Parts: sequence; structure tokens; C-alpha cells
Amino acid sequence: MLTLRWVGGPGGHLSLLDQTLLPARVKYLRIRELSVVIDAIRRLAVRGAPAIGVTAAYGVVLGLREEAPTSAAGARRSFARVKERLAGSRPTAVNLFWSLDRMESRAEALEAEGASFPELLRGLLDEAIEIHEEDQRLCRAIGRHGQKLLRSGWNVLTHCNAGALATGGMGTALAVIYSAVEKGKKIRVFADETRPLLQGARLTSWELRRAGVDVTVACDNAAASLMGSGQIQCVVVGADRIASNGDVANKIGTYGVAVLAREHDIPFYVAAPSSTFDPHTASGAGIPIEQRSNLEVTAGFGRKTVPPGVDVYNPAFDVTP
Repeated sequence: MLTLRWVGGPGGHLSLLDQTLLPARVKYLRIRELSVVIDAIRRLAVRGAPAIGVTAAYGVVLGLREEAPTSAAGARRSFARVKERLAGSRPTAVNLFWSLDRMESRAEALEAEGASFPELLRGLLDEAIEIHEEDQRLCRAIGRHGQKLLRSGWNVLTHCNAGALATGGMGTALAVIYSAVEKGKKIRVFADETRPLLQGARLTSWELRRAGVDVTVACDNAAASLMGSGQIQCVVVGADRIASNGDVANKIGTYGVAVLAREHDIPFYVAAPSSTFDPHTASGAGIPIEQRSNLEVTAGFGRKTVPPGVDVYNPAFDVTP
């Protein structure tokens, strides 16, 4: 299963799985415009910090191709505009900014070499592909090392979706699961539904089932009961940003799961690539937390569930210290 891929050369397009339609429908978007990339990130057609970072790298190529600058100075201005637009798409996932900075460094190096615009575009596409392939390698490494923490026969709880759908590879938290199963370990996954957008119920269960992994969806408010009754032996989650002191920003509800795991003396692991570490942010207090639309709570999936006029608190992430 491919979450995203580049098709063709510098004149090609980005093929992106629209995750808002899952699990009912599998549809790939054929993207050639920067505005469509930004919209896909904002409306969660693509989500997960590593996948957002890879998508943004390809978005740089599409954005510069649209601008088609005719001089080195024009290329610098164009890149700055493209970077600013992409950086404004979502604030919490640090992989987005890491990816944009890396693409900018490559653009500066190509300019210093006197690259023409076609050469600049080709070089940036090569860099985006390398970012993508690097994420694939990191996912495999996370799985290879992380699976050593799991024992056959364990039930593992995960929150949100940190699998292939959230990365350019096989996932982060779910890479640990996939690798353990590949080693012949018997693992059962309990996937928190992850309100309000149900990434666990819609996405994690969908991809695990496709992969033949034993998975059970649990209501978010069942986590304590599962742990208290001895049905969970381990928790593995992903991350959207990790501060230099180790504080972890991840999907809202992760903090609560971590507190419950600590109370029940259950191992709690965070699986993430190096691009998710933010050395410039001292602690979780400095991580910007995205606030999502009230409609995700009041009218999720087309049905009104909250009376008109009631205030809504809908942060996309929380911080686990």
C-alpha cells in the first residue's frame, strides 16, 4: 500500500491517497498544483508528521514549477513564497518544517553551483525523493529495533494512526507491530478509535486488517478498563514533535493513555524518526498546538451531535512529558 509517490520526472505529479475517504473508498489524488497540496495537508487527506514532511518536499517542486522563475533572484523569491505557503498548512508536525529547511538548503547549494531553472527543479525533485526514501529506511529501522521490545502473545494498545498511512514507509508505531509479526510473534493490537476524526477506527484498523494483523477497535474511554483488567501489556504510539527534553506532542488523548499506562505499570513507547525531534524547542510548553474546527466535534461525519451554540475545545494534539 502506497500512501504517496511521485510519478514521472520534473514534469510529473504527486499521487496521494485521500485518507478522508477511508475505509469506505480508496482514491488517489493526482496533484499538480501547490494549492492542492496545501489543501490536502489542511483537510487531512494526508496526515502523520513524516508523511506531511515528504508531501511538503514534493510540494516545493510543484510550487516552483508553477512559478517558473527566470533568474536566480526570482528563484529565491519564488522559493520563499512556496515555503511560506507550505509552512502555514499545519503548525505542530515538525517534520514539515524540517523538510522545508532541507529543501531550502539544497536549493541554495544548487544556486551556488550556477544551476539553471531546469537543473534546479531536477535537483529539488531528487532531494524530495531522497527525503522520501530516507523516511522508508528510518521506518524499517524503527520496526527492526522496536520489535525487540514486544513479546509473543502480547496485546498492544496504540493511539491514532502511526502506520504506513502516516509516513512515507511502513510506519513508526505500526512498524514495530509489523516487524514483530514478521518475526513470527503473535501480537494483538487494540486500536483506540481516536476521536473526533477516528484515525484509529478508520485508518489503523483498516491498514492492520489489510496486512493480516489481529486488530480490535476500542472506544477511547475503554483504555483504562483494558489496562485495569490486564488485557494490555504494552503501549506504542507515534509522535508529531519531540522537544529537546523529551516531551512528546502527539494526537490528542496520548497524554491520557500515557498516564494510565504509568498507573498500571505498563511499558509506554514512542516510535519516531529523527526528523520528528526538534532540538530548537526546549520543552513541550514551546510546541504550538493546532486547534481544529468545531465542526469536527459538533457535526463529525455529517451528523450533528452537539446542540447549537455550545462551545467546543478541539486541540489536535497534547503533550506527554
